[in-house]
Amino acid sequence: MPGTEHLNFQGQHLRCELIPDPNAADRVVAHVCFDAQKGRVNTLNQATLSELSQVLDRLESAEPCQGVLFSSAKAAFIVGADITEFGALFAVDEAQIAEAISSMANLFNRIEDLPMPTVALVNGLALGGGFELCLACDFRLLEHSSRVGLPEVKLGIFPGWGGTVRLPRLIGADNALEWICQGNEHTAEEALQAGAADGIIDGQGRENALLEAGLGLLANVAAAPDSFTISQRRGQKQTPLNLSEIEKMMVFESAKGLILGQTRGHYPAPLEALATLQKAARHSREQALAIEARCFAKLATTPQAAALTGLFLKDQTLKRLYKSLEAEVSPVRCAAVLGAGIMGAGIASQSAAKGVPVYLKDISQEALARGMQNAAAPLHGRVGKGRWTTEQLAAGLARLQPALSYGEFAQVDLAVEAVVEQPEAKVAVLKEAEAALGEDAILTSNTSTIAISLLAQGLARPQNFCGMHFFNPVHRMPLVEVIRGEQSSDAALATTLGYARSLGKTPILVNDCPGFLVNRILFPYLAGFMRLLQDGADFAEVDKVMEKMGWPMGPAYLLDVVGLDTACHGARVMAAGYPDRMATLSDSAHKTALTVLFEAGRLGQKNGQGFYQYVPDKRGKPQKKADAVVPELLAGVTGHLNSFTPEEIIDRLMIPLCIEAVRCLEDKVVSHPAEVDMGLIYGLGFPPFLGGALSYMDQIGLAVFCARADQLAELGALYQPTASLRAMAASDQRFYPQPSVTGGAA
Repeated sequence: MPGTEHLNFQGQHLRCELIPDPNAADRVVAHVCFDAQKGRVNTLNQATLSELSQVLDRLESAEPCQGVLFSSAKAAFIVGADITEFGALFAVDEAQIAEAISSMANLFNRIEDLPMPTVALVNGLALGGGFELCLACDFRLLEHSSRVGLPEVKLGIFPGWGGTVRLPRLIGADNALEWICQGNEHTAEEALQAGAADGIIDGQGRENALLEAGLGLLANVAAAPDSFTISQRRGQKQTPLNLSEIEKMMVFESAKGLILGQTRGHYPAPLEALATLQKAARHSREQALAIEARCFAKLATTPQAAALTGLFLKDQTLKRLYKSLEAEVSPVRCAAVLGAGIMGAGIASQSAAKGVPVYLKDISQEALARGMQNAAAPLHGRVGKGRWTTEQLAAGLARLQPALSYGEFAQVDLAVEAVVEQPEAKVAVLKEAEAALGEDAILTSNTSTIAISLLAQGLARPQNFCGMHFFNPVHRMPLVEVIRGEQSSDAALATTLGYARSLGKTPILVNDCPGFLVNRILFPYLAGFMRLLQDGADFAEVDKVMEKMGWPMGPAYLLDVVGLDTACHGARVMAAGYPDRMATLSDSAHKTALTVLFEAGRLGQKNGQGFYQYVPDKRGKPQKKADAVVPELLAGVTGHLNSFTPEEIIDRLMIPLCIEAVRCLEDKVVSHPAEVDMGLIYGLGFPPFLGGALSYMDQIGLAVFCARADQLAELGALYQPTASLRAMAASDQRFYPQPSVTGGAA
């Protein structure tokens, strides 16, 4: 068709080409296809947005064009903005951020204002800015397996390219608040029911099913313009929300209380998103977008946004650190778990859930039956939560095979030993398993305290052995520590890292030492807690302070969940491994609150008695209650009740934890600060909005941190900063560099 040749565009991130409409010979449609030449997914980085602007320049003057289809050549549509560019954007002041956000949002206004109908063809994921682009289109057709959403609150911000304006006008304020403030992904069916999609396409193996559906929709629009009034569709997104003042109050005020209850004031993004929607509700598009940009800019400069976007970047750092190691390793096709206890059953369940067939072995039929029941429970739970169909459940259960012998182990690629935490028992099982496995199979131990190099001493192939430390409960905790023993080969480590990742976990490569990474850092925190009780603090008050700080549970509650017997064993290991600063954790001459309660037979949640007592609710879940017996038991090890400020309690616990985190980095237990911080967040529940121990120290300032530690120097070596930390503080260094203002924005 004459006059449209200028629409053709080929860039590094997207292309635009003309498609003859098969339904009408005199019609032509522009097809804008996102296809980043570098990378597996499409993101809206500065280069992509620049190319999009060039294409829009062409489309805005292309009257002969009868429609525009936006699609992706990747397995996903667009996964969002390029978060690696956030640092540059957020490093400037609020006014500059708002100006930059408004400029980018204007690109989507230009899509919405094009002189022809537009259709987004969504395959795979359309998240964040990718979904906001879809919202700017007139129609959205979703592949049946696609998922959409606005997850920005998980990064400490909210949608800034029109998402808070267009989505509530499409699906209603109450639904939009849920989508934006929770940040979850939604299925195609959920999007259709809510009004965020106009149709679901089941391609049934047809490669161009979405494209054909888009062309068909545009043909219908041309044939029946009264049925598809584009101006009305656009007007719905550009005019104020149709809510009375009473309706606004009911929607927004009720949501506010729910959000405060969920975030406990630590995460400002959901509440600010609500306030933004509420302010913008009575305004038209331009005014509403200006409000969105100003409120976004306010959030972008918060420490929570820096910490939470930093978590994403740290996760990417971990993947880069291990990329070369994992590059040429074959995936684990069949796994085995030795020991059907709680941990073993959890590991086997996770393997079966993620598609890796697994044998669960034990020596007792009774223990194996109990383990199989425990392993099956999370799989059944997936059906109950709507995540699996009954067919998927049947397939998952089929991948979970019980074993009383090693008969089928010749086909196993990787085995995880998960028997009782005793060196003798583990060594015996490891030797048996090694003899049954193939020459190239990898053998690992799920141990939280025992040295991997010690366990390897009796093995014939120690190069094929390493540690694989899961955290309880396995199906919920995202971290796996992969521990390098003295003789562990790169191939063994790579295979184990890959298997952990295939289970949906974040693996961290750790060098062998007492406690490895997470427990080594945890026990100084617990030592600080024990000393605080010795000095007269109330453990229930300490728990309240630490939970208010953002921890999922305070130290006393944590010890009960872990098990006081397990904690005492770990304390002995740590005291022996680091006697210069952790000897007090297991000192028979000076008992701690932990040892007193353990010797009184209180094991925590596992027997209903610890620092607290536990009574099952109607669902069988233990509910924490105060126990009047505990103060009497602790009378001999705790001082007279003293009052400590929240700041004093936090410093007494956090300073030892942070200093040990620094020591782990200095001792090369791990190679990068990101490994420390992600390990603590994923394995220990360190408050994510603080970014991890090293990020937390950066926020405080290393000089200020050292000064606080010096005020507590009389408490011993756990409170004494290392020489290198003092040197960093003196030269105003950080563990993570400050973002540069140069380099563009997201």
